[in-house]
Amino acid sequence: MTDPQAIQPSALDQLPDRDPEETAEWQASLDAVAKAAGPHRAAYLMRRTLERAEGNGIALPKLLETDYVNTIPTAAEPSAPGDEEMERRITAWNRWNAAAMVTRGSKHGVGGHIATFASAAWLYETGFNHFFKGKEADGSGDQLYIQGHASPGIYARAFLDGRLTEQHLDNFRQEAGGEGLPSYPHPRRLPWLWEFPTVSMGLGPLSAIYQARFNRYLTNRGIKDVSASHVWAFLGDGEMDEPESTAALALASREGLDNLTFVINCNLQRLDGPVRANFKIVQELEAQFRGAGWNVVKSLWGSAWDELFQLDTTGALVRRLREVPDAQVQTYQTRGAAYIREDFFGKDPALVELAKLLSDDKILECFHVSRGGHEARKVFAAYKAAVEFKGAPTVILAQTVKGHTLGEGFASKNANHQMKKLSVDEFKAMRDLLELPISDSRFVDGVVPYGHPGADSPEVRYLQERRAALGGPAPARRTHALAPLPAPADKAFASFDKGSGAQNIATTMAFVRLVKDLVRDKETGKRWVPIVPDEARTFGMESLFPSLGIYSPKGQTYEPVDRDQLMYYKEAKNGQILNEGITEAGSMADFIAASTAYSTHGEAMIPFYIFYSMFGWQRTADQMWQLGDQLGRGFLVGATAGRTTLTGEGLQHADGHSPVIAATNPAALSYDPAFAYEIATIVKDGLRRMYGEAAPGEDQNVFYYLTVYNEPMPQPAKPSAPGVDEGILKGLYRFNTAESAGVEVAAANAPRIQLLGSGTAIHWVLKAQRLLAEEWGVASDVWSATSWTELRRDALEADAALLRGEERQPYVRRALQGAEGPVLAVSDYMRQVPDQIAQWVEQDWSSLGADGFGLSDTREAARRHFGVDAQSIVVAALAQLARRGEVKATAVKEARERYGL
Repeated sequence: MTDPQAIQPSALDQLPDRDPEETAEWQASLDAVAKAAGPHRAAYLMRRTLERAEGNGIALPKLLETDYVNTIPTAAEPSAPGDEEMERRITAWNRWNAAAMVTRGSKHGVGGHIATFASAAWLYETGFNHFFKGKEADGSGDQLYIQGHASPGIYARAFLDGRLTEQHLDNFRQEAGGEGLPSYPHPRRLPWLWEFPTVSMGLGPLSAIYQARFNRYLTNRGIKDVSASHVWAFLGDGEMDEPESTAALALASREGLDNLTFVINCNLQRLDGPVRANFKIVQELEAQFRGAGWNVVKSLWGSAWDELFQLDTTGALVRRLREVPDAQVQTYQTRGAAYIREDFFGKDPALVELAKLLSDDKILECFHVSRGGHEARKVFAAYKAAVEFKGAPTVILAQTVKGHTLGEGFASKNANHQMKKLSVDEFKAMRDLLELPISDSRFVDGVVPYGHPGADSPEVRYLQERRAALGGPAPARRTHALAPLPAPADKAFASFDKGSGAQNIATTMAFVRLVKDLVRDKETGKRWVPIVPDEARTFGMESLFPSLGIYSPKGQTYEPVDRDQLMYYKEAKNGQILNEGITEAGSMADFIAASTAYSTHGEAMIPFYIFYSMFGWQRTADQMWQLGDQLGRGFLVGATAGRTTLTGEGLQHADGHSPVIAATNPAALSYDPAFAYEIATIVKDGLRRMYGEAAPGEDQNVFYYLTVYNEPMPQPAKPSAPGVDEGILKGLYRFNTAESAGVEVAAANAPRIQLLGSGTAIHWVLKAQRLLAEEWGVASDVWSATSWTELRRDALEADAALLRGEERQPYVRRALQGAEGPVLAVSDYMRQVPDQIAQWVEQDWSSLGADGFGLSDTREAARRHFGVDAQSIVVAALAQLARRGEVKATAVKEARERYGL
């Protein structure tokens, strides 16, 4: 069989060889080395030659993998400036208290994780002692994305620092009483400590990249100089399997985000077993990150290995390390010296001889505990290399042992992620290993004690002095006393009150037009952050390109093809628009960074992210939950919303359920406005609530979800009746009555029905109102339901108030009080959306919606298919009135036949 490699041409074959003789000499030299010294020596020389070429700036493809050794040679390791013995004692206390807290909590059945922090302790401690800048440092300090399962170790350090008490630790995962600690980093639950939620794995690394990018955005736009801030993301090697974990690696490299460092704790284990049982996760990650253009630093082996590498004169040890799969490395960590001698060293004669020079204790020290991630000097060297590297982000691949120092029952065991406690004997063994002064008498009734050297001890003073030198405690979240942003001039909002006259306008266009006016505001205009996933032209935003510019750290290095046009594609280093390309996840990460800048950087930014509604909540709802946890503020705008408003696109574009998903997020205020003036009213109040003078008791830490449709429709003037603004914001108001609409009904005592519609459905309802009057003698009042969800939330709060003995009537009941006849609610979403409020409506209730999958067709055909067009509304209204005996039953049949239903 022909070797495929033999027939594939090299890229170099496309270039003329100016000196074939010289080329042949180089090839012959390589052949000679391979023959005389073996292929491993030849490969070694090739790697070193390529590294030298790269160092000299010669343009060659980079090596995607290096040997399975530390990137920084021992001889090149810098000396750490601190007191290593003091830091060892601090780390020992933190290890102890993290394990004690989870073990004590396990008696209440609340769980917790021990093994992750045990493996990563030095990765955090070295950073806290020497690198992580606090909020009092230059800029805004550093941003720390802590691995969720390591939270007990962070709590333990805060306890040592005096920021937490024993009572706090004893209430780990027991928050209902008010003094508890959340299981993982949750800013909404512990807003003075946690800054970023990270335990929904994969979202932390993605968010960290976009946070680093947004830091550059703030600096380049002149909002705030945060160039001194560094973003650190602590991740697990198993977490890197999540698609979001690596989704934006190229962005970080492309934009040269050297203010970003990933620290991946490579303990080779995920939740159930090895991350890459038959392969090597470190090498895989190295290739992935190098291929994406990152600087890669590997810190794999501790100082005990230095002697072994010095004895490896043939390269056999390095070769063996490269070929042993991760699951076997894990096995070595649990087996004795004899097994390791036979299985690891016994595979190569050179290694057999090398092993003869090693004692059993030396072998066990190397294979059981000595890892680059467990030694302060190795970690310090890696961190220093990361912060000093310029031009690209850095990833540190630090090898550790999961469950390190917790005893043989934990270390490297497949089940250690689910193991929640240590026995008293295991704690005593751990105490002796860590050399902690905790006497046996402190173990009362089998309860493990917390350990603390004293508030004025050398350890605590050292810890606090190091944090003071670095700018204060970390992690920490700031609640800045920001002055409310001045409200934009009323003119921008009031211009929508008069309607569009004879012009048809989609509410998508109305929103974009409103934003165009708001970004011109002298006081707040620069604080808007428009975010769009490569659909700006779809939403009519191209007019913003030349005036605001599209953010690019390189500016515009080319002449755009449409430069001679008024609305040309303008990129700028200080551009305001974040046009992210086709990535909803990246756009949401942008939004989260911008929406929390009021806390992270003390700068209130106003992001709006506009997207195909179908690809928002359905695709990135987990990030919306993260947004709520992180206390973000801003406007999410689901464009082309509704199941029938996006003509022709079909099943996967037809959104009939985004309000259902949005309703599950407690921080989301979800609106489905029908008219342009409703959008203006909602946005105006949203700016007041989130960025201005919030009313007493109002939570500012909310975000708005507005659905807007792309169907050009007449935009009426805002009704002058009292209470319209209140109704828009609370979710329901009467738009017109049969009389005010000028609909003629022959009979004075004609039957009457209340028609509720939201979003684009209001236009079919208005047509149905006229048909009911003109063809069936039925009077109807039309109500605009701007938010079914807010109506439901208000009703739920009223129910809760009643249980407390307070008299309170739901707004929806008050609004509809005295309204004559039954109620028919119509939506371009599934019926579940309007049905949210059914139980609080006193009148007879019925609803219409677009349930099922979408389909490709005209808007009219789709609406007829789902039974939500004007004629279908008429038939449903007649059926409801017929059940009440207010119209003849034959009218329903007659209407169906007349309209061809």
